[in-house]
Amino acid sequence: MIDAEKAHYRVTWMCRLLGVPRSSFYAWRQRVDTETATQARRRELSTHVTRVFARGRGTYGCRRVAAQLNREGHACSVGLVADVMRELGLAGCQPRAYKRTTVPGEEPVHSPDLIGRAFTAQAPGRRLVGDITYLKTGEGWLYLATVIDLATRMVVGWQLADHMRTSLVIDALDMAITHGRLDPGAVFHSDRGTQYTSATFSRFCRKNHVRASVGRTGVCWDNAAAESFFASLKNEMYHREPFPTRARARFAVADYIEVFYNRKRLHSSLGYRTPRRGTRRPPHRHRGLRKPTEDRPRSLTHLTPDRSRQIETKTHRSVVTRVRPQPGTAPRDHHSRNVGAGHRCSTGDHVAANERHGG
Repeated sequence: MIDAEKAHYRVTWMCRLLGVPRSSFYAWRQRVDTETATQARRRELSTHVTRVFARGRGTYGCRRVAAQLNREGHACSVGLVADVMRELGLAGCQPRAYKRTTVPGEEPVHSPDLIGRAFTAQAPGRRLVGDITYLKTGEGWLYLATVIDLATRMVVGWQLADHMRTSLVIDALDMAITHGRLDPGAVFHSDRGTQYTSATFSRFCRKNHVRASVGRTGVCWDNAAAESFFASLKNEMYHREPFPTRARARFAVADYIEVFYNRKRLHSSLGYRTPRRGTRRPPHRHRGLRKPTEDRPRSLTHLTPDRSRQIETKTHRSVVTRVRPQPGTAPRDHHSRNVGAGHRCSTGDHVAANERHGG
């Protein structure tokens, strides 16, 4: 009150009227005008929290934000980040109610449960899970099928369509196989939906050396890893914006999976790392795909200290080296590749050998 009215009344008179020592008022003024170390730290931390929260597309809670800040070198606790986020009005996305969508077929192909709710793997490409979810748009329903690697939590295969035929899940699994994300004999786990228990899907798995595994009907916990991804996708992307067309929904799903989820989103099951960083080995090619070229053309060797240039000429049997000395220098003998041990050739021998091989 004294500070607010000091422009209209004398400070001495107001302090005497309110019974406040004048020295106490000025000491208070000095403390207010001076920013403490704690206040400065919280102000700086607020900037970093806002940045990380925006980078996570508004999906991160206090734990993911704190993990990212500590990884960047900004030491902070989960409780401190929670307080700062509360002051800034920042809150992560909350999950919504679960709805059952699995429909069993009339004549399903029986497969065992090879996962047993153990959603882990020793290495990428060995144990994978998949499922289908519904996405409503202004033009009608859109269906998303996924294939997720349990070692890295990366979505290695996915497909969108306006139908739920078996070809939808086959295309998603085929994407993972084509990109070399499955080892021979890998386990693919799903629910007992019509698509995954069909004879067509069973033949596709046998043809590509994939062992099918299914959980119990209507028990979402038997495929919790796949259900968890769909919950994240809908809470962090789908429920936050409208989709008037299927094309807009396709673009949003592709952006969420390939740009954000696989490469930027921090996963608690991976120690708050991204699936891309969780990958420990290059993709395995097990479908007879063409291997990368191993023999690359080699560049010319660098100049030697005596500034003589070596030019390698490749023939059908050997590689012969010509030596072109600089003007005013005497020719020197060099070893030729693929020549018997202890044999030395002069420049003339090299040229003659090259002419015999059509060089």
